[in-house]
Amino acid sequence: MLTFLLRPVGILCLSSGLLVMAQFGGDLSPRMNQAYLTPFHIKNRNVGLKVEGSSFTLDGSPFLIIAGTIHYFRVPREYWRDRLLKLKACGFNTLTTHIPWNLHEPRKGWFYFTANLDFMAFISIASEVELWVILCPGPYIGSDLDLGGLPSWLLQDPKMKLRTTYKGFTKAMNHYFDELIPKIVPLQYGKGGPIIAVQVENEYGSYHRDKRYMSYIKKGWRRISEWPNLLFFIAGVPMPQRPDLIPKAIYKSLRTPYYIALWDVIPYLKEAISSVKPICMEKLSVNQGNGQSSGYILYEVMISTGGLLTTKNHVQDRGQVFLNENYLGVLDHFTNQLTIPTKMDYKDIPTLRILVENQGRLAYGKDINKERKGLIGDIYLNNSPLRRFKIYSLDMKTKFLKRDLPNIWKPVSFKPRGPAFFLGILRMGNYPKDTFIKMEGWTKGVIFINGRNLGRYWNIGPQEALYLPGPWLHPGSNEIIVFEEFRPGQEIRFTNISHLGY
Repeated sequence: MLTFLLRPVGILCLSSGLLVMAQFGGDLSPRMNQAYLTPFHIKNRNVGLKVEGSSFTLDGSPFLIIAGTIHYFRVPREYWRDRLLKLKACGFNTLTTHIPWNLHEPRKGWFYFTANLDFMAFISIASEVELWVILCPGPYIGSDLDLGGLPSWLLQDPKMKLRTTYKGFTKAMNHYFDELIPKIVPLQYGKGGPIIAVQVENEYGSYHRDKRYMSYIKKGWRRISEWPNLLFFIAGVPMPQRPDLIPKAIYKSLRTPYYIALWDVIPYLKEAISSVKPICMEKLSVNQGNGQSSGYILYEVMISTGGLLTTKNHVQDRGQVFLNENYLGVLDHFTNQLTIPTKMDYKDIPTLRILVENQGRLAYGKDINKERKGLIGDIYLNNSPLRRFKIYSLDMKTKFLKRDLPNIWKPVSFKPRGPAFFLGILRMGNYPKDTFIKMEGWTKGVIFINGRNLGRYWNIGPQEALYLPGPWLHPGSNEIIVFEEFRPGQEIRFTNISHLGY
């Protein structure tokens, strides 16, 4: 295990992975006894964590912080205690965890702090297993999250300047912190909780677009009365586990006997958005006016002639192009033009369809203000901009899958092409365990388990199997839906090997 001894004035973030190891400050002398420096043993709390010379002290006693990171939002709630106990068993005395703004406020003014987002319960469990907590509430946290954990609806403002004192950003941030901070205060060290320090923002030194920004945030935290925790700023390997797995011999594969073509799903969506020009995801009038954060977006426009279709890099990130239901090709960061056949033998005026996938916003860098998705500008046919679009939001969230679709599922009597949805039922015993899904023979798409979005797969790799937590499965029937963009496979395989593709 690699560890680093760091002076308290030079705290360093080692990684944004699920679990990282580090030591912060203190004396490595074997005479140091920290057995009684735990949330359970310290009852009378006075000064909290302080810097004394080149070391930390906790309530006046020398204290060596041995910290590891676990993100509650990336671990099923049913496994929180187990994972924290494993962290403790590895010799760590402190948990570091981040709070993702985009998950807690996915719509402006709509806050979620329950179920897998109940960080208060997570921190309370950490205290119960005798771990201190260093909390990283952002607003920007990085962590390889979409837009570094900032909500995509901020980009509805065409002048938005993320991570600055731009009023559009600070107003939204302050509103979020007004909801967040009262939930953190009771968990502070001085209130009997396990939080001994708070990391403000994340590696701003390498971003540094506004000299006033960090001071502004610091003042915002200091305005809380009686805030005793140490505030600090970071300038800028997953642990091996052996989950309890479904035996490979029991669940080898699952056949997918039903499907729905995407074009058959469209009439069941909410009314299409009509627009003269293309609209990017973030500015769609969906999600109570907050736009679309993730998934796909379908653009339809009538054309009367063929020719050269050009994008001028306005497709973000990847668009499949169809003439009616006939596949023509892909437009992405590498291909910015396609030829549409000039001979059109259609009874009616044909429809050009562009199915655009949001492949994730940058988590870091000075271009995050530009991370809008979908068609972010005009698309040209023979140098003329296309006009009069119908736009469909396909966000691939649980609510999307709960529409009235059962009556249009069709048995798979032949090998259909995508884009299409495929349905299969996995029957489980009384005690479902962790497993991995391997999509051999499939091309590219998304998997849903009992309405939960498990993630993307792509035959180009590198990941060849997706982790499926046991708590996401039910005894009895489990609904598995696959959205395949191109060519489906014959079956879905389950395995006890991760197949990370390294």
